[in-house]
Amino acid sequence: MIPPSPFGVYIHVPFCRFRCDYCAFATHTDRDHLMGAYVSACLTELRRAVADEGIPPATSVFFGGGTPSRLPADLLVEILDAVPRAAGAEVTVECNPEDADPERLAAYRAGGVTRVSLGVQSTMPRVLAGLGRRHGAGEALDAAAAVAGAGFASWNVDLIMGGAGETHADWERSLTEVIGLAEPPPHLSAYALTVEPGTPLAAAPGRHPDDDAQADRYEMTERILGRAGYRWEEISNWARPGHGCRHNRLYWDQGEYRGIGSAAHSHRAARRWWNVRTPDRYVRMIDEGRTATAGEEVLTDRQRQFEALALRLRTPAGVPGGALPDDEDLDGLVERVDGRAVLTVRGRLLANAVTARLAVGVEGRVPAGTIPPYA
Repeated sequence: MIPPSPFGVYIHVPFCRFRCDYCAFATHTDRDHLMGAYVSACLTELRRAVADEGIPPATSVFFGGGTPSRLPADLLVEILDAVPRAAGAEVTVECNPEDADPERLAAYRAGGVTRVSLGVQSTMPRVLAGLGRRHGAGEALDAAAAVAGAGFASWNVDLIMGGAGETHADWERSLTEVIGLAEPPPHLSAYALTVEPGTPLAAAPGRHPDDDAQADRYEMTERILGRAGYRWEEISNWARPGHGCRHNRLYWDQGEYRGIGSAAHSHRAARRWWNVRTPDRYVRMIDEGRTATAGEEVLTDRQRQFEALALRLRTPAGVPGGALPDDEDLDGLVERVDGRAVLTVRGRLLANAVTARLAVGVEGRVPAGTIPPYA
């Protein structure tokens, strides 16, 4: 049997208990009263997409946010039930440590969730406080143990480097405590803290991360995870064999996906579009029988070519050797492997500089969010 073509469905859940100091995502701490209406609107948008757009069965589904685990588990599973899925589809739910109780995790598993993404960020109390996170370090590690024991096919932990007051020793301890669990996560994401305009972090220059320190910690991450059997999948992601995130791979391969919910983005047939940002407006527009689309763009073939290279450069697959010049400016940043150009560890730190050298003869631009914050 021919396997189905990769296709993703992303569901945005905009509800949060608290907003972290670094967060600029489309999330809200005062909209819990909309949860029921929001879920109904998502179900309506999904059913329209199936009927009117003929979206294929999803090979991966991702609940992101916001805080998907803020939704009652039965409401989240109700949305999942409406998503047409291929056999063996990967289904990921982002979860905060304070929500990772056995009952919720059991409900996820029974409802078809195959993967949990746990937002630990750090195991150091003062670093968590500097990030504006409300869970404790012990609570985060207990949550990781609970997820590991719940029987999911795979799961991951998110960490953030560069929080206020964090030292190299703090970062090393966070890494080693997470991978030193009795059942360590088979996938780990390590993101550099970025300063987004309009956030509490942006208004506090004394808490801003140091680029050189972040670079050192990135190199430390590669060493520690490499020794522990993890391999880099993408600039900020490492996994043990067989535990890469299928949904993430869809994005890096410039695949097609349908976004559901407020602020959700979609990509099909060289067209990208996105929904209105606020849940209130999203619910109203869907209830009125309208689409919730806020904007769109159609990419030219040359733009798609550039973006495909820029995205693939972030991964160990690299790009065809001819896409990057063979000159001294890239010495130490790129290695040539079987006719392909692949970023070195230092090259990953300077990925935007390397991406700017991509020779595709196009009017190129780097897709939003594809360059690491320390590049």
